[in-house]
Amino acid sequence: MKGVHPMAVVAPGATLGADVEIGPFVFVGPNVTLGDGVRIMPNAYLDGWTTLGAGCTVFPFASVGAQTQDLKFRGGRAAVEIGAGTTLRESVTVHAATAEGGVTRIGAGCHIMAYVHIAHDCRLGDRVIISNATQLAGHVSIEDDAGISGACGVPQFVRIGRMAYVGGMTKVVQDVPPYMLCDGSPATLHSPNLVGLKRHNVSAAAQAALRKAFKILCRDGLNTTQALARMRTELPACDEIQHLIRFIETSERGILK
Repeated sequence: MKGVHPMAVVAPGATLGADVEIGPFVFVGPNVTLGDGVRIMPNAYLDGWTTLGAGCTVFPFASVGAQTQDLKFRGGRAAVEIGAGTTLRESVTVHAATAEGGVTRIGAGCHIMAYVHIAHDCRLGDRVIISNATQLAGHVSIEDDAGISGACGVPQFVRIGRMAYVGGMTKVVQDVPPYMLCDGSPATLHSPNLVGLKRHNVSAAAQAALRKAFKILCRDGLNTTQALARMRTELPACDEIQHLIRFIETSERGILK
């Protein structure tokens, strides 16, 4: 039954959209905004300047919008924003940003599985899938349609590119290029994410170009600058290759190979 259970606590000031369902023993803080059709299951906790888009589902014991663990926090309005249709499974934690006006952001249509931690100031794109017990440190950036398997560790400021895939129990210490698959501890690139590329209907020509890009980057004994030069001259200027090149060019932590 939709509505607020009598054993839930919804603070004055909270904003609830139409057809919201809030189960027993849920806490919703005074600055929380829930879009239409949001479902909050029993024992979940939502606080801070937190906004959930329409159709989100939050499973039991999840904590969304709590104060960052960053010791630099000095108070102020730091937010969490979650896009429409995203699911947070059991015991997921999503912390607010550190600085005044900062935002921890999760896109639309994401599926975040049990015991995942998303720290302050992370940025997740749309349709990101993260499996159980993976831990994201602060300022991690994950682009659209990326996938991370279970029990992975991702340190601060690492970027994971569009449609990339990170294998289970991987220690990710540098940026993961778009469209690539990595695994190991520490992680290394193994190949393009061919399954993901097919699932997202990437053209056969682009897939072939990405296979050549992987070889140039990881198998030809080149440094990153040399690999980029060859990609620009030898590969077709399709959207996927252009995005891959831009991602590598803007990396600050360096990229996995």
